Amino acid sequence: MDVQEVSKLDAYLKKIFGNQTIRVVPKAGDMAEVFAGEDDLGELTSDEDEGEKSYNFRMVIQVSNDPAMQPVPTLNAYLRKKFDNDKIRVVTRPKKMDSLEVYIGDDFLGVLFLEAERGRKSYILELPILDFDLEDTGE
Repeated sequence: MDVQEVSKLDAYLKKIFGNQTIRVVPKAGDMAEVFAGEDDLGELTSDEDEGEKSYNFRMVIQVSNDPAMQPVPTLNAYLRKKFDNDKIRVVTRPKKMDSLEVYIGDDFLGVLFLEAERGRKSYILELPILDFDLEDTGE
């Protein structure tokens, strides 16, 4: 990712999450890390398909294996704290038991996919970012 892409992604994530401590730090190739303050939130990757550039933010959230754990309130609290934004909300998806949706207010943000591997349970936040999303970041 070049400096201009990183700058636009940084501004976009700060804007949608309403958190000025978010920063995008480039890594090798088409990857970057996303931080809130010193807290490593996840990874950004870029992809180009038929001239269309897109990005994907991926955040892994480890959760309790306790079957009594309620994912919606647990993930609401976790994401609100991580992004310092009380407007984040997690909701169930109609007819889908393996994933949840994430919103900021009424705006759709991304999907949380349930992953159960080797006795460990986690949710993966996938936040797609299209190139045109970055056009109105004020950069």
